[in-house]
Amino acid sequence: MSERVRLGVNIDHVATIRNARGVAYPDPVRAAHVALDAGADGITAHLREDRRHISDADIANLSAMLRERAKPLNFEMAVTNEMLEIALKHRPHAVCLVPERREERTTEGGLDVAGGHNWIAPFVAKLRDAGSRVSLFVGADPLQIEAAARTGAAVVELHTGAFCDAVRDGEYALGASTITALRAAAMQAASLGLEVHAGHGIDYETVAPIAAIPEVAELNIGHFLVGEAIFVGLAGAVQEMRARIDAARGQG
Repeated sequence: MSERVRLGVNIDHVATIRNARGVAYPDPVRAAHVALDAGADGITAHLREDRRHISDADIANLSAMLRERAKPLNFEMAVTNEMLEIALKHRPHAVCLVPERREERTTEGGLDVAGGHNWIAPFVAKLRDAGSRVSLFVGADPLQIEAAARTGAAVVELHTGAFCDAVRDGEYALGASTITALRAAAMQAASLGLEVHAGHGIDYETVAPIAAIPEVAELNIGHFLVGEAIFVGLAGAVQEMRARIDAARGQG
């Protein structure tokens, strides 16, 4: 039986709905409780520079709640001094460094670790010294994965968006090539001593081939689960995703 894959639930878009009306609900902390009770292993939240969804107060409240429940917070952040200061203040279990452009709707690609090594490596060192497990969000690119290993990061999170988009668009040849690239990237990362995570754009239709990659230890999924929650509730959406992940690994 393959090792169980952890499920991290990203609750960013609970905050997006809240912020649309400028009120206090729905509360991302309540969503985190529901997700954990439904089978999530941890919570992911991205504090963007423009604060378009998650706020500083959300990170403080999530940090306190997750410590109380002894569950991990995966804090996604851009490689900026402002975000570094916030991460060092809260010292989350994990920090995932991601690229960020203000005009994008969501994170559009992987971090250029090879081109930004001299800037990124000191961030990794400071976060690691503060006790956080550092992940780098990268594409399935051998050059970037090799560079990630040189920074001292413990984890790479593979950007799965191209595969998920290809499947949804019915572009089967592209889907086949992108899942092959993800498998090769996962194998390379593991051979370099990196733990492998994956995320971006994953839904019920696309989760199985990604979860079936033997080296993948964790999936981080958010937007789809929050959207599906409109129809079946957040607990139901998380439980179904948990079941599909387990089935892809020959469990349950």
